[in-house]
Amino acid sequence: MSAAITTDKTVDCKGLACPMPIVRTKKAMDELQPGQVIEVQATDKGSLADMQGWAKNTGHQYLGTIHEGDVLKHYLRKANPAEAKEETKHPYTITAAELAQKLNESITIVDVREPAEYAFQRIPGSKSIPMGVLEEHLHELNQAEEIYVICRSGNRSDLACQLLAGQGFAHVKNVSDGMNGWTGPTESN
Repeated sequence: MSAAITTDKTVDCKGLACPMPIVRTKKAMDELQPGQVIEVQATDKGSLADMQGWAKNTGHQYLGTIHEGDVLKHYLRKANPAEAKEETKHPYTITAAELAQKLNESITIVDVREPAEYAFQRIPGSKSIPMGVLEEHLHELNQAEEIYVICRSGNRSDLACQLLAGQGFAHVKNVSDGMNGWTGPTESN
């Protein structure tokens, strides 16, 4: 028999793409008391990795996700001030326009968006490793190479850069404006 999950607040992010589920979650979390639980309802498949990464970066506790059809129900617990930490950002960034200038160089571009996003529009030669499975694919990347990480808006890629840096990757840069800022060549399936 499963226990019912009681929450103190529900946030509806259905139909919203990254970064909006995180933006709304942050705002709602500010209104909660430490120890209270929030349920975030989202349809963006990338929101699972986003919620887990955001919770890890802020010190709030990611409790789990329940899939109900196309809806992902994410549960997070607000940390006490002693547990919470200031949200960090990866310090090394590059804009999409600056990255476009480097396409002729020998560089590695890792696209951490979901496979469907990657299929419809991507930078030629970029490598698809969705944020949710990045940790299992670290062996596919060379720690000595310059790695540029991109997503749609710069949020997921920021979390990915922090993960890579924490695993010993020394030359990682976040494409801060993501594919939203990309005006260079693209390809699709």
